[in-house]
Amino acid sequence: MGKGAIVRKGAARPGRVAVVGVGIIGASVGWNLARRGAEVVFIDAGRPGEGVTNWSFSWVNASNKTARKSYFDLNVAGMEAHRELARTIGPDSWWYPSGHLRWADDPAAEAQLLKTAELLAGWSYRVEVRTGAAVRRRLEPALTVPGEAPVVFFPDEAWVHGRHLVSRLVDQAVASGAEHRFGTAVCDIGTGADGSVRSVALSDGSCVEVNTVVNAAGPDASHVAGLVARHLPMRREPGVVTRIGCAQVTVRRAMHAPHIEIRPDGDGSVVLHSREIDALIDTGEDPSELARLLHASARRVVPELGSGHITQTRVANRPIPGDGFPSVGAVSSVPGYYEAVSHSGITLGPVIGRLLASEILSGQRDEMLADFRPERCPL
Repeated sequence: MGKGAIVRKGAARPGRVAVVGVGIIGASVGWNLARRGAEVVFIDAGRPGEGVTNWSFSWVNASNKTARKSYFDLNVAGMEAHRELARTIGPDSWWYPSGHLRWADDPAAEAQLLKTAELLAGWSYRVEVRTGAAVRRRLEPALTVPGEAPVVFFPDEAWVHGRHLVSRLVDQAVASGAEHRFGTAVCDIGTGADGSVRSVALSDGSCVEVNTVVNAAGPDASHVAGLVARHLPMRREPGVVTRIGCAQVTVRRAMHAPHIEIRPDGDGSVVLHSREIDALIDTGEDPSELARLLHASARRVVPELGSGHITQTRVANRPIPGDGFPSVGAVSSVPGYYEAVSHSGITLGPVIGRLLASEILSGQRDEMLADFRPERCPL
């Protein structure tokens, strides 16, 4: 039994488990369950990994998670869970542990960045402060960062190709006996006289008998929760991500430059995102114009991206519970119903998958999730 675990008396085997939503979190939960012998059914209205997971900045980190120490600790555990996952299933095509760079272009933002770096170092998180010139010389020669500017380097951070990772996890779970129902949505969750989960009805007219439902439906999690009369408040925070096709990708790692976030995305592609551009989504600006603004901002940081071309752009809603923190675990009022809903799903997917699968199978509740239980108030 793991340190810090709490065991619920009378925990039963979960029977057949429906995992609703097959992004990184749902795939991780299902993979962990299937490899431990559980009977798993993946359900997704689309294709696995092609929703928010594919339209995320996909940055594995804890440096941006300092609002609450328990949340920081959970994200550190998520980083380690990724490293363990890479050792278990192999790192090829999805795992890129090349570190992360961050710098600012105004004194107030720079001071805050260095203050956060000091805090993180005090929490034993690896942080290096370099000059822009040293970064260009040793890490990223294509950047235009000023030579004397302080640049914070987080060597243990990474980026993930989310769609490739989800595909790998689902394929391995299916090889362990998992089933899937892709291209069909959950339209009802049936319960017994005692209120416990009994079945899920799908939009293709079929009905799947189950004993457990894991709500990993991301932006649609509130709707799925409503099918068991559970109120799950969610924030509305849309984000726009653009992919740039490049003859040669000249950046080697994820970075937060002033006004723009940039990372490689495998052969011939770079991903762009900006919170400042996200703020324009609700103004009615056309997504193609948002993509153009992202590309223009990126060219100021990496001039060679000017020869690239916009290939894909998507506006997607982030799956963020109302208080901004994950909702993970059992809902006692509906036996057999669990939630696995979180922003930062790329970082947290593997650790949430491991901890929730253990809870479902054994009744063991890990204290690492104590602050993130679904029934905290207010959510």
